[in-house]
Order: sequence, then C-alpha cells, then structure tokens
Amino acid sequence: MKIAVSREPAQRMPVQALVIGICKDKPLSGPATEIDGLMGGVIGRSLADGELKGEKGETAIFHVANPDSVQLAPRRVVTVGLGEADKVDAEAIRSAAGSVAKLLRDKGIKRAAVLTLGVSGEGGSPGKNASETAVLCNVEGFILSLHRYQEFKSKKDEKDLERVDLILPTGVDEAKAQQAVDRACVMAEATVLARDLAYTPGSAMTPRRLAEAAERVARETGLEVEIHDESWMESEGMGALLGVARGSSEPPRFIVLRYRSGRQGAPLLAIVGKGLTFDAGGICLKPAEGMDEMKMDKSGGAAVIAAMQGIARLKPTIDVLGVIPATENLPGGRALKPGDVLKTLSGKTIEVINTDAEGRLILADALTYASRAGANWIVDIATLTGAVVIALGNQAAAIIGNDQELIDEVVASGADVGERYWQLPAYEEYKEQYKSHIADIKNVGGRQAGTITGALIVGEFAGACKWAHLDIAGVAWHQKDLPYIPKGASGFGTRTLIRLAERLGGAGQG
Repeated sequence: MKIAVSREPAQRMPVQALVIGICKDKPLSGPATEIDGLMGGVIGRSLADGELKGEKGETAIFHVANPDSVQLAPRRVVTVGLGEADKVDAEAIRSAAGSVAKLLRDKGIKRAAVLTLGVSGEGGSPGKNASETAVLCNVEGFILSLHRYQEFKSKKDEKDLERVDLILPTGVDEAKAQQAVDRACVMAEATVLARDLAYTPGSAMTPRRLAEAAERVARETGLEVEIHDESWMESEGMGALLGVARGSSEPPRFIVLRYRSGRQGAPLLAIVGKGLTFDAGGICLKPAEGMDEMKMDKSGGAAVIAAMQGIARLKPTIDVLGVIPATENLPGGRALKPGDVLKTLSGKTIEVINTDAEGRLILADALTYASRAGANWIVDIATLTGAVVIALGNQAAAIIGNDQELIDEVVASGADVGERYWQLPAYEEYKEQYKSHIADIKNVGGRQAGTITGALIVGEFAGACKWAHLDIAGVAWHQKDLPYIPKGASGFGTRTLIRLAERLGGAGQG
C-alpha cells in the first residue's frame, strides 16, 4: 500500500472514498464542515439526530448522490469515531485508522483519502497531539490493521487498499509530515515482520529457518550477522541452551545481529529475544488443547529480529546488539529430564525442576553472552510465563529489572508507540523461592509470584549490566481482532525496542 501526503483540497481528490473523523458530542469543523456542506449537511444532521455518535471505532458510509452536480469528486464519504474530543490521543488515532482501513478494504475500496485523523475535522483539540505524531499514528493504524498472514492459504483474499492520501491541515509542515510517514512505515513494517515470523508454523520456521530470516534482514539493511551452531555452543559452554535443544532432532542456532551507529564511544544496548520456534514443554508435556499456538513462543526472538530491521533503517545514535537463542523444546529420547543439572555459560548451575520452564534456560546463556559483549543495557523479551496472563490478562506486558531508569525508559518507549508495560517488584525475598540444595538455583520458584521469579531467574545472568525483562506472554497473541491488531500474532514489543534505541540515543519523538 502506498501512503502519500497531500495538500489537494479534499473535495477534488479523485478517490473512491474520503475519510473524516468525528468526535463524540462535537460538531464538525474545518474541512469536514465544507465536505458536509457539499453533501447537503447529511453528516451534521446524523450527528445532531444521534444516528452518529462518534464513539471509538464507529464507522458509517455516505454515498455521494450525483457527484458531478455537487462538485465533490470522492464517490463516498466515510466517517470514523474517535471518542471524546478531549481524550483523542495517539492510541485513539491508531485505533480509528485501523477500524476504517479494514472497512475500506472489505468494501473493495482501492484508493482513499483521509482528512488526517486527530488534527482536523473532528471538532476536537488539534493541539493535543503534535501534527507529525498524528500523521505517524494514521499510517501505523492503516498498515498494521491490514496485515494478514496468508502464506498457507490456497485461495488468498485479494482485496487490498492500494493507496491512501493523507490530506494535511493548514499549518502542518509537509516535509515533516512526510518524514513521519516514512518513519511510521519503518515501524509498522518491522511489526508486520515480527508477526509473520511468530505466525509461521514450527515445521516451516525451525531454528535454522529463523536464522535464515535474520540473515535476510542483515543483507537488506546492512546489519552484521553471526549464526552459530551447536558445536560453537559446546565450545563456548552454553550448557543451558544445549540442554533444552537436545530433545529435538532440529539443531539449535545462536543468532547475533549488530548495528553500529558510527558514533565514537557509543554505548551498547543489547536486546535479547526468546526464540522457541516450537514449545511442546519437553518431558513435562503441555496439554494438547492450545498447543498449536506454541509456534508463537518465538515472539520475543521475532520482535528482536524485526526491531533490528527497524533500527538499521532509522539509525539511532547508539550501538545495538540483537541476540536470539533459537531451539525447539520437544520430548525426544535425549530430552532434558526433571532433576537434571545444567551448567550455563556463566558457570552457574541450574537444577531443572520443570522442562516446560525452558525460556529462562536459553535466555541465561544469551544474557551472559550479551553481558560479556560489553552491553551497557540488556533488555530481554520473552513469552516467559502463563502466570503473567493471569496477572495482567491481554492488556499489558510485565516488566521487571534491576535499574529503575532503564525500566522507566522502556515504559516510556512503550507509551510512545501504544504498547503498555506494568512494573512488578523485584524484592530479594523472591529469590529464596528458587534456591536449590544441589545446584546454584532451580529453574522454577513455585506457583507463587511465577512471573516475578521467572524474571529474576533470567536476571541472575545479566552480570553487572543494567537489565530489564519484558514478559509478553499475554500480549504476543490475541484470540480476536482488535482495531489494528488482527487475531493471532501481534508483533508486540517490536516498536518499543526500536523506540527505546532512539530514546537511549537521545532522539525525540517523530
């Protein structure tokens, strides 16, 4: 889909549909009033009569009667609700754009124009959002809502919105608006990549295939890439990663992507993603119901690969290291057994109590690698615990770490892109739960505070680095369509990680 900015008057746009935003209990204003006047005031009357309410995501289509006689080139005018005018924020704009984009596609519209949502025509407060941010959110909402995973469909849905023109209001700098469009495309395309990687079945996205995907990204963006096999892992002493991998006939891979900013003495951010390309639970086998979704256990690794793509294109002024330990967790004849003890790359030993708590095992070796690489900050992202779904549902990811400034930066980065994080405590007393009497630690801490103890086990391997852990198990996969997140893989965390690299490098929003 092509997205362009335009100064052309809306009534002259040769499009199949013109989109305007409306707010709850507010009259039309600006260009939207002019459009309504050319239509005989039908939208205004619908608002006055209460037929249109301006509720979030509410859409309506008005067909233009005798368009040649009313000097209105668009064949339809489509309205979308943004909710209460004084609460129109970035997320409301993304959601409205997503809702109307899907409507346009499903109606067979190929080309549409939009009075840029959030800055014109709603009767709201245009100053609440920077105009460039509003443009960015329009673009993200359109691209992210229209993504569909159709790789294995024998008959693909060919309906697609091919072009969208964002009509800029007076006073918005066109060059800055175009920069916002370009940046939004980078962010959204990275998220789509993360979704596709997470969505792909385990048979088609093995550790080797995930490594190949990382190599493609590196070739296309100029990133440095290293792909390490099990013999290298053995020579390094990555006993935790190899322990999880030995139940599968598919060999593991240790994926490393590097972005170098070129800035002298630039600090290093390491982003580490759990790359379980399929998780059956090992000998502690998961229930059959829902196991088909365990292809999404690579969502953290997918987010890191995709974020590195976006980082390479947006070029923040810090260096970034992307690390993805990739394996399957299956109950093969050589599989890890409860009671086994693994020696990690750090030298610490872990007693395995539950083979389905494997993510923290492979992350242990990956965090040690990142720490030894000289990282100033380490952020790991993983679908780590079912407990986080019980605690936070599908509304937010959990965050926990050892440095409040880093945690605050991650939370703020998420807020910038519409991804929520909720901080959990890291009290020393929680560590008592995973002490082992035969090894340094156990890989589980019991049922109580499972998300916290799982995170703290990972954090044992961050060394002296500032560290934050993102548990995305509740937000990486959705059971229903949301305004700009289709059912299934969400790509959550990708845009947060990109934005974090920008923030740590001192870049402003938009």
